[in-house]
Amino acid sequence: MSRSDRPTVVLVHGAFADASSYAEVIPRLIARGLDVIAPAVPNRSLLGDAAYVAEIVRQTPGPVVLVGHSYGGAVITVAGTEDNVTALVYLAGYALEEGESLGELQGRFPDSDLADALVYTPYPVEGSDRPGTDVSVRPDRFPAVFAADVDPRLASVLAVSQRPLAAQAFTEAAPAAAWKTKPSWGLVASADHTINPDVERYGYRRAGMTTVEVDSSHLVMLAHPERVVRLIEEAVRATSR
Repeated sequence: MSRSDRPTVVLVHGAFADASSYAEVIPRLIARGLDVIAPAVPNRSLLGDAAYVAEIVRQTPGPVVLVGHSYGGAVITVAGTEDNVTALVYLAGYALEEGESLGELQGRFPDSDLADALVYTPYPVEGSDRPGTDVSVRPDRFPAVFAADVDPRLASVLAVSQRPLAAQAFTEAAPAAAWKTKPSWGLVASADHTINPDVERYGYRRAGMTTVEVDSSHLVMLAHPERVVRLIEEAVRATSR
């Protein structure tokens, strides 16, 4: 594969985390000769976050393989309609249908352990007298719910350095579903206590994705980075000229 044909892998993190959640995946992708971008997603609204990622994709020369973890799956579902996106990879993620919100997709299935571990915190909204609401995970519950098979010392750091998600993002409907026109791969974290694994299975099956299951917590990129890299590589190979 020539340099001009080789895609850039854009890694989109999810809620309650940041781009460092790909810390074990990034060096492995680089070692395989792939260019990587791992942006800091604002986590303020689905539409705003998707627009932010779409702009990064537009500014990236050549083809892009777009990877989304958790809430990042919803983001790439919308942002992935950009012309230079050649493939989508979902990691324990939400594959929304056009017109569907996170809350609607989740509401089809029993709650995970996340539901009673959430914390709601007001934050100031510029230009408005009404505060927004940030959603995060109780730090004492974070390791068990989010990162059960991650090194406990690392999990304790992640628990106190979360990037919250604005509550607004749960209710916004996806204006598009890129998986309808882009080849897609999905990884189910079968030991996930953050998203009910059946939510992942349902979304992937509905989209007709190539799907794998890994016995992993929600943070599969840190718990099983090599398996994640192999799936991304599969998407790269399948969609590269």
